[in-house]
Amino acid sequence: MSSPLPGRLARLIRQDVQSMHAYAVQDARGLVKLDAMENPHRLPTQLQEELGRRLGALPLNRYPGPRMDDLREALARHAQLPPGYALMLGNGSDELISLIAMACDVPGASILAPLPGFVMYAMSAQLQGLKFISVDLTPDFELDERAMLAAIEQHRPSIIYLAYPNNPTAKLWDDAVIERIVQAAPGLVVIDEAYQPFSSRSYIDRLARHEHVLLMRTLSKFGLAGVRIGYLMGRRALLAEIDKVRPPYNISVLNAETALFALEHEDVFQAHARELRAQRQVLIERLQALPGVRVWPSDANMVLVRVPDAPAAFEGMKARGVLVKNVSKMHPLLANCLRLTVGTADENAQMLAALQACL
Repeated sequence: MSSPLPGRLARLIRQDVQSMHAYAVQDARGLVKLDAMENPHRLPTQLQEELGRRLGALPLNRYPGPRMDDLREALARHAQLPPGYALMLGNGSDELISLIAMACDVPGASILAPLPGFVMYAMSAQLQGLKFISVDLTPDFELDERAMLAAIEQHRPSIIYLAYPNNPTAKLWDDAVIERIVQAAPGLVVIDEAYQPFSSRSYIDRLARHEHVLLMRTLSKFGLAGVRIGYLMGRRALLAEIDKVRPPYNISVLNAETALFALEHEDVFQAHARELRAQRQVLIERLQALPGVRVWPSDANMVLVRVPDAPAAFEGMKARGVLVKNVSKMHPLLANCLRLTVGTADENAQMLAALQACL
């Protein structure tokens, strides 16, 4: 790919960076936005007003201080963190993924993850100059245990990412297979629980069994995608080393206070999650009734479907005012697949109507 930069400027930027594509965010103005696994529910008006008063009283002239400790403690209680374990804050999970790669960037280090999966695992490896090893899932989007164990034995990766459940497939992989991969891992295993509010299982109860396992979560799917709070949990000594590469003041006082406020009203967000899980089941049942559509089980707030012509369906749905994610070009296993975010009952009805019209 030729660079649009003048020669003297192009020489300053890494060639692999110039060849990359930036992470694309679709323009959703005027559309029903069901492309990014966001929680569709906003705070009730009374809580919005209460939060506004609280944020308005913050000393914005000061750097973040002890409230970061308060947020770590609140998240530890929320996650039921085991004794002897610590919690590290990130500006979303994306920053944590980058910081883990940075901390583990020793000669010969590599990152392994199954594909299709979250794009930031591979991107963090590339940007940090680490080798990235991918292992394809099975055609039904399960972990290929034999291939994973063979890749671990051959490459001895420093970091293995296992999304629990996975994005974009929404699958919750077999626990016995995950445990065998964890036991075979020569380095760190990061269990990514971004969609934990909608999942039927969590790894938190098994975290204390393994000193080399880190558990990563985010408040984005909890209902605070705009607040950008991710958190990483693991053995205290291990977290202390990774935390050394974290930029100072990486979480703003506004974001931290919003997260603390949300955790104080956790019951509201839990009710939203229950509603979305119920809507997910209704959506799956109605999708299964559509001719020519294959639907996979979901433990997240998204549903993966295969349609006869994903690009045409995507454009047709967009023309009808509904924005979803066309993942058909992300990986050969995702041929003709769309990823549908679970929305409100009304949003889901509009999405189904748009998809049916395109079929």
